[in-house]
Amino acid sequence: MPSVAFHTLGCKLNFSETSTISRKFKESGYEIAPFDQSADIYVINTCSVTDHADRKTKKVVRDAKKLNPDSKVAIIGCYAQLKPDEIVQIPGVDMVLGAAEKFNLVEHLSALDVDQPCIVNSHIKDVKDFNASYSFGERTRTFLKVQDGCNYFCAFCTIPLARGRSRSDTIENIVKQANEIAAQGIKEIVLTGVNIGDFGQPNDETFIDLVKELDKVEGIERFRISSIEPNLLKDEIIEFVAQSEKFVPHFHIPLQSGSDTILKAMRRRYERKLYRNRIGKIKELMPDCCIGVDVIVGFPGETDELFLETYHFLNELPISYLHVFSYSERPNTTAIRIDDVVPKGKRTERRKQLQILSEKKKRAYYEQFVGETRQVLFEGKERDGFIHGHTDNYLEVKVESNKVDENELCDFHLSSLENDLVMSGEIAVLTHSK
Repeated sequence: MPSVAFHTLGCKLNFSETSTISRKFKESGYEIAPFDQSADIYVINTCSVTDHADRKTKKVVRDAKKLNPDSKVAIIGCYAQLKPDEIVQIPGVDMVLGAAEKFNLVEHLSALDVDQPCIVNSHIKDVKDFNASYSFGERTRTFLKVQDGCNYFCAFCTIPLARGRSRSDTIENIVKQANEIAAQGIKEIVLTGVNIGDFGQPNDETFIDLVKELDKVEGIERFRISSIEPNLLKDEIIEFVAQSEKFVPHFHIPLQSGSDTILKAMRRRYERKLYRNRIGKIKELMPDCCIGVDVIVGFPGETDELFLETYHFLNELPISYLHVFSYSERPNTTAIRIDDVVPKGKRTERRKQLQILSEKKKRAYYEQFVGETRQVLFEGKERDGFIHGHTDNYLEVKVESNKVDENELCDFHLSSLENDLVMSGEIAVLTHSK
């Protein structure tokens, strides 16, 4: 039986797609092998949000060929769509598949018999089909893809060039998949996509319609919304999540900059005022809600004064944590043509400042729940004698592994905050067994 191993770089959406592609291989008679073991075929699902992701791809190819020099290597994903001619020059690469072709990788394998590496890559404007995907392998949580592509064309972003225009699955099909996931005993679904707030195109449906239908699915204890644009996070979505027993109080809302000047240069579709109002609405209805924020530092034209606008804006907001990125020059974006470049050293310095702020925000957020009891889903396998999980509002907790099993849902008393920003405590009530 031929074997295939998978490695995924990048976002949760990539993980859901890798899992779906791996299931197709299994159905076709392949054995799925761990990536750190010898395999006949290695599949690397790539990201290309930053230059680091591009470099990481090259390293992973080298690692695969060390494990089995006679193996074949296929590169798929965003980097493969954007730079196929560059990837095919990497020693050891045999096939490059773009956004439309990656889901048909099994069918394309016959081309691997030739001596020369091949590229199968449609023009991104021709990529219009939606390919349903969800991750599988974790017993407790799955990432369910509901939307793909983006129509926004922010100045710094290559995602529309890598994934194409916005398109979505149908609510009917997503609900069907959610029921399939529930039948496997999985208790939490994370909704993923490139721009999930834009859900519904071209099916004349909306994201709030989807949320309301998923809320009715039996067997799933939690739904979690992944990153959603602030201008698409409507009041009706916030209001529905606030009263839902299944959609948890946790939002991840990209900001990118706290300066209106930079937001305009980035071609973002909102200003600080709208963002502040969204955070205020969430905290008004869900004071315990966890709110994560994406920020980019060092965008061209970001002076020290404009960076401080971002810093102070974030410091004032009742948010829970930050994901901080240094601006990275990407070909074929409008930002690369802006002359006022911020030195890389200054980008690094600003990123570190916001990472320190993030840790302070996260610690303050966690500390307010010490002494409370909240529901926890234990999803992690044993690590150093402990099993880890998360509360509904995304506090990470741990308890001795002999106290609870993976995939158990419990009421948990949060007794103290450890130095590594993990809550410890005791099981209060075992509400659902595995």
